Amino acid sequence: MNVRKVVSPADKKEFLLFPKRLYSKDPHWVCPLDNEIAGIFDPEVNRAFSHGEAERWLLINGSGETVGRIAAFIDEVRAKVYRYRTGGLGFFEVINDREAAFMLFDTAREWLVERGVEAIDGPINFGENDSHWGLLVEGFMQQAFGLPYNMSYYRNFFEEYGFRNYFEQYSYHKDIAAVEVFPERFMKIADWISKRPGYSFHHFTRKERVKFASDMADIYNSTWSQFKEDFTPLEPEILLKSLEKSSAFMDEELIWFAYHNDKPVAFFVILPDLNQILKHLDGRLTLINKIRFLWYKSRKTMTRLRAVVAGVNPSYQNSGIESAIFKQLYHVFKSKPHYRELELSWVGDFNPKMISIYEAIGAERKKMHITYRYLVDPGAPFTRYKDEMESLSGDTGSKEDKSK
Repeated sequence: MNVRKVVSPADKKEFLLFPKRLYSKDPHWVCPLDNEIAGIFDPEVNRAFSHGEAERWLLINGSGETVGRIAAFIDEVRAKVYRYRTGGLGFFEVINDREAAFMLFDTAREWLVERGVEAIDGPINFGENDSHWGLLVEGFMQQAFGLPYNMSYYRNFFEEYGFRNYFEQYSYHKDIAAVEVFPERFMKIADWISKRPGYSFHHFTRKERVKFASDMADIYNSTWSQFKEDFTPLEPEILLKSLEKSSAFMDEELIWFAYHNDKPVAFFVILPDLNQILKHLDGRLTLINKIRFLWYKSRKTMTRLRAVVAGVNPSYQNSGIESAIFKQLYHVFKSKPHYRELELSWVGDFNPKMISIYEAIGAERKKMHITYRYLVDPGAPFTRYKDEMESLSGDTGSKEDKSK
């Protein structure tokens, strides 16, 4: 077997085709859109290239057949905030062959070590963590749009190579076709906060998309900058592009904002599960498939929803504002009974507050992904994400050193 860097148009095409063959008999796998995956590795599309780099490889056997693929990348912004200079690998696919898997890991590791990397996270995305992030280890069912699906044997490959559990990602599911969607206690809190003076709630509209993108960025940045050492401010322009990209399948009444005296203080973004349509399209947006997409959409094929991202301004956390937003969603669910299931994904094991909220509304944990970390120096101390972030937050000197 030999490893070949993805350079030619034929190699780029093969990088997309290999998973289609690998999962051809797996009814749970949904092929992501070809142009979406290709865009992740296109500097003209992916803004991560402005402060990072990426490389891809194919693994070819003696008969000239592709038996694996992998990508490695380094984001210079994120690389510097951890205890160790950190890179990442992802888009890992391979046949059930330990030697083949390790050859791919070796290739990615060597490329990253050449760039001074001391720790490798994977499998992750070269971009935001709402998509293509983590290894599925529990809940081998059809995943929601953006969540990775993989062969169950990958876990052994990662762990035998030396990757260790950095943090766990949980996906909770809630049946919203039930008569009573949310517990009575939860609804009482929602009623109380909704009636307080100065509070108002509005769902997203395309007509006011510029305003809502700005409001979302304001809330997100104020929320996550408080406890994410690897935080990168979200720009309204980038959010606007993401919202426009989702416009073909979004439901405006599933994206809600809370305001206090006209100040944006919280938001909750839910999208219909595009994978329920994509499973019929084989990753290609041909003219025929675009027509098929519209047909499936008109027949309300998307019955599952995925809660993608949420944010609450730190000054309003623990105020019941989350409950009040869920109350708005409750009325939407009642008016649109074709939506039958809500997936809340993903929440990290380092975020017990959000886990408590999900469990308070009666959601059940159905899936788990793991983000692994590999230390180049096997003798270096290993710390899980939660402990590392707490340590860095309390170690001012360490952060000052890293900023130089």
